Amino acid sequence: MSYVEAADHAEIFVPHNYPEQLVDLGEIRMNYAVAGDPGLPAMLLIPAQTESWWGYEEAMRLLADRYQVYAVDLRGQGRSTWTPGRYSVDIFGGDLVRFIDRVVKRPVVVCGLSSGGVIAAWLSAFAAPGQVRAAVYEDAPLFASQSTPSVGPSIHQGVGPMFRMWHKWLGPQWSIGDFAGMQQAMGREIPGWMLAALRQMVPAGTGGPPAAPPQDLREYDPEWGDAFVSGRATINCDHETLLHHVKVPVLFTHHFHHVDPDTGNVLGALTDLQVQRVRQLVEGTGNSFTYRAFPEMPHSMHGHDPATYVTTITEWADKLPANLDTGST
Repeated sequence: MSYVEAADHAEIFVPHNYPEQLVDLGEIRMNYAVAGDPGLPAMLLIPAQTESWWGYEEAMRLLADRYQVYAVDLRGQGRSTWTPGRYSVDIFGGDLVRFIDRVVKRPVVVCGLSSGGVIAAWLSAFAAPGQVRAAVYEDAPLFASQSTPSVGPSIHQGVGPMFRMWHKWLGPQWSIGDFAGMQQAMGREIPGWMLAALRQMVPAGTGGPPAAPPQDLREYDPEWGDAFVSGRATINCDHETLLHHVKVPVLFTHHFHHVDPDTGNVLGALTDLQVQRVRQLVEGTGNSFTYRAFPEMPHSMHGHDPATYVTTITEWADKLPANLDTGST
């Protein structure tokens, strides 16, 4: 399949509160938005799967008096290039190494939600020397997004069935696009424990599932999720090995989660046991690991409660040493 550019599906996009820009990184063109003065310290916001940069709009507004904030669309989402067959944590990380080098041009604090948090972890370990000052892992499914993790449940015991269904019914690059069929198939293809949990999480009075794909799904290539379910996205990026190489201080925010007692499956990004292993490995590198638990918070804190998100990360960042050594190897 060929790559797809934003101009090939311009009709799916809607305007947002910050101007959008494209930078050519070689293989892809990456879409991004910026808020804040260039003289301020830099921060890079990395969205989760299905979320484009604009999920951070309110957080960007609150951060802009203290940071110059860059929020990106990763390949396969939003106006960035969609690349079938080319979705992996290592490839996403390489894109952002080039983005920091060509656009930001100075050290950054990297902050990522969910799979974006896994990519933030990759950058905290493997970015070029001097690029990353510190990293925020916002409810990042470390270990849990692998097919065969060294500790705890895998993606197949978590959100994997939802990614698989998106790929099947919406299709790679919307070649199928049967959203109504997908809604009808949920009862057959999503495990009962997950359906029950999803019903509990739907806010009262919302009127049930949407009749058409929400905007975030319209801007997302479902093959990305299939790459995680199949293991392609992490086959060369073992999280145990990755975390042995972290070089900067880490803040981990852990949100709503519980393990289904009948199946052992996890509702949420990852288990307490998996977070404990992340802590052990990061602290084993000699870097600090700050843990903040938000048991009532939905998966996206920056989207649901941007004020708490901004307060949490800035209070932590304010305590970082002024001259961190970001050049160690």
